[in-house]
Amino acid sequence: MSTVHVFGAAGFAGAQLAALIDAHPTFRLGTITARGDAGRRLVEVMPEHRVAQELEAPDAGRVAEGDFAAVCYPHAEAAELVAELLDRGARVVDVSADHRLRDPELYPSVYGFEHPRPDLLQTAVYGLPELHRERIADADLVANPGCYPTAALLALLPLAGLVDDVIVDAKSGVSGAGRAPTAAVHFSTVTESVAPYKVFRHRHTPEIDQELGAQVVFTPHLVPVDRGLLASCYARFRSEAHDGGRLNELYREFYSDHPFVEVVDDPPGMRAVQHTNYAQVCPLVDPEAGRLAAFGVIDNLMKGAASQAVQNLNLMAGLPETEGLLASSR
Repeated sequence: MSTVHVFGAAGFAGAQLAALIDAHPTFRLGTITARGDAGRRLVEVMPEHRVAQELEAPDAGRVAEGDFAAVCYPHAEAAELVAELLDRGARVVDVSADHRLRDPELYPSVYGFEHPRPDLLQTAVYGLPELHRERIADADLVANPGCYPTAALLALLPLAGLVDDVIVDAKSGVSGAGRAPTAAVHFSTVTESVAPYKVFRHRHTPEIDQELGAQVVFTPHLVPVDRGLLASCYARFRSEAHDGGRLNELYREFYSDHPFVEVVDDPPGMRAVQHTNYAQVCPLVDPEAGRLAAFGVIDNLMKGAASQAVQNLNLMAGLPETEGLLASSR
């Protein structure tokens, strides 16, 4: 039985991840850490997850060689811990953004810090199993994707290289902003409103560009729901337009070996995937305009963070990637 330690287990994604590991049939939950909530049981901090284990102060020394570790820190705060864990012989899934971009020169402008270990960016594997499954299985460091890129990429990947002028219009629930309270995510600010933010400068844009192999225009919106994420993606075909039937077949073939992506005939809604590791995608085509509309929905805390991390851990451990993930997290 493999041990999985969770660093940053008092945040939304970290607590969800700890709960999934605690209920996993093969993994054993190791140390779970928090800085502000150390000494409290996780169930006292996040009662919905019912994990009775006590949160501890972060200590990489608790991790043994051969253990797995998941780091659920804010961006710019995970890189040094990840490096220390790797040096101790652990295999790591970084749920933060600190290893998603391969070019170290992007980090100061995108994330506001100089990466302390740019050598690790060349060995880190981008943790989207539907794109890099085989490489994830052999990796020592997996960079768990962001929630917005996960939904957008799953909606677009079957047509990578075949479309131009890509626009991603995405909407996420408030839990995607994290646990720390701010004026922007206050109930009175969010309720009965939908608002775009960080237009032309969201930090997930380079991540989508990198994995899609094309530049996109990405605009995120905050919507007044707890969890869930919808990416509505629009693009122009490079050559002749595809008909809808062929397009649907192409998507079904592309995802035929990927158990968590469901290709559906009608544009999906968030409720279809909440509290699960599933994504639903729907490609539609306007034959007269020769344009694509592709929709992708995920749960931002599950396939967008915690359960995708477990999917990656399963692959790294040589387990079926579905292990511990087929049931709802409720």
